[in-house]
Formats: sequence, C-alpha cells, structure tokens
Amino acid sequence: MPTGELRPPSHLSAPPPPPTGPATPTAAAAASDDKDCLWAQIKAEARRDAEAEPALASYLYSTILSHSSLKRSLAFHLGNKLCSSTLLSTLLYDLFLNTFSSDASLCAAAVADLRAARVRDPACVSFSHCLLNYKGFLACQAHRVAHKLWMQSRRPLALALQSRVSDVFAVDIHPAARIGKGVLFDHATGVVVGETAVIGNNVSILHHVTLGGTGKASGDRHPKIGDGVLIGAGATILGNVSIGEGAKVGAGSVVLIDVPPRTTAVGNPARLVGGKETPSKHEECPGESMDHTSFISGWSDYII
Repeated sequence: MPTGELRPPSHLSAPPPPPTGPATPTAAAAASDDKDCLWAQIKAEARRDAEAEPALASYLYSTILSHSSLKRSLAFHLGNKLCSSTLLSTLLYDLFLNTFSSDASLCAAAVADLRAARVRDPACVSFSHCLLNYKGFLACQAHRVAHKLWMQSRRPLALALQSRVSDVFAVDIHPAARIGKGVLFDHATGVVVGETAVIGNNVSILHHVTLGGTGKASGDRHPKIGDGVLIGAGATILGNVSIGEGAKVGAGSVVLIDVPPRTTAVGNPARLVGGKETPSKHEECPGESMDHTSFISGWSDYII
C-alpha cells in the first residue's frame, strides 16, 4: 500500500509558494493557479473534518493531508479503492500518478469535475467530500486514465482497469469512450457508456443511464452527447444518435433518434415536448441547472 507524500504537520500548514511568471498568465498558468487554489481548499476542509471527527483523522491524513498535490492524493485514493489481491495498490498508484503527471489536461478535467459536483449537487457539502466519497467522480477519473492507456495501445491494462471500476463503483465505461470536462455522474450506480460514445463538456448524467448500441453491428454505434446536456435517471439512449447541445432527456426515457439542441425528450419511445415540428425550446443550460421538470406546469397540460 502506498504511503503517500508524508510530511510533518508543520509542513502541512505552510502556505503555497508565491506564483511566478509573467504578469499576464497563460491559460495553462491560470489552470494551474485554479488547481492550486482548489487543492488548498480541499486540505483546509480535510483539516476541519479531522478536528471535528478524530475517528477520521488518520484516514484524512493518509488520503489528503499527507500529499503535496491533488494528483498525488487522487492517485493514492484511486489506487486503494481499485486494488485487489492481484492488482496491487502500489502498482495502481504509480500508474495513476504517472498518467496524471504526463498529461496536465487530466488534472484540469478533475478540477472541473470537482467544481461541477460542488455547484450542481446540493448534497455535496465540500470538495473533499466529493474527492473521497463520490464514486461517479472517482469512476470518471479512473476512466480518463483507462482512456489514455487505450489511446497508447495498452489495451489489456485499460480493460483490466475498466473491469475494476465496474466491480468497485458499479459504473461501466468502455476505455475508448470520450468524455469532456465538467461532467457530473450524480449517484452514478448502473451507468453504462459504450465504446464509441462521446460525452461533451458540462454534462450531467444521473444513475442507471445507458449510452448503448443496438444489435451486433460494429463501428461507430453509440450516442454522441453534446455540451450542457442533462440526462435523467434511468434514461436509455441507443445507437449512433446525437443529443444536441443543451438538450434534456427525461428520467426513464428511451431515445432512439436524434434530439435537437435546447429541446426536451421524454417518454418511451422518447418524443419531443411541443411536438417534432415545433418543439419547445429552453434557454438555460440543463446540464448546469439540473432542472428536470421545467417542461411540466401541471397535470396533462403539455404536448408530447
């Protein structure tokens, strides 16, 4: 079991070093600053919780407070979560840390995912709570590493990691699937994402959602989810169909054809609210607003 970045308590409370570089930061520098600020807040939350609940002090120290960065904490935590008797936590820790260190976009995506959970889920009481306990967040970060391995043609290891994520978190995302940033898998239990699926940025997906194929056809056969989409609990989207930017798929719906941007699809089979000729449009981004029921103003007074 990896021991993390052990430091004496005085070091843990030391402020981060002052930023260096030009007065006008680049996008990469701004992202790094954002990551550092979030990490400082996570450590502050962990210290507060350790003081309030001494029974968790050792756990919080080993998973958060003993580490010098978000990527090290996340690699340590994922390694311990996903290890088995034959897939050792030390091996996984090295794998996650090396992958996070080699691609800064993975840490940037993790930061965006943390912020998405904190803003969109009223049950998320802190960033540290999400980092430690939200299996949708953890499954997504593990998938990002598996996807990196897949793209490097390290496919047996990517598939082994997918299997462990499915076993531990009950979230099954094929390593080839592409996922943007600012993504919230809320509750996440039972989520299935197929091999050629694509999920855009700032998307929110509830539990028991399936992005699947149909039949035994190979090739590009899974849904493409646009930016800002909200997919309700138990929804099933099948085939190489497009869910347009800012669209909403109601809970329990079965979608088999394209859904235009900024519209709402509900039912089984799913139909557009307002009708297919003149569907009702919404201006808000449902993936961020998390509004599942705005299309209903009363009993049976809307048109599907």
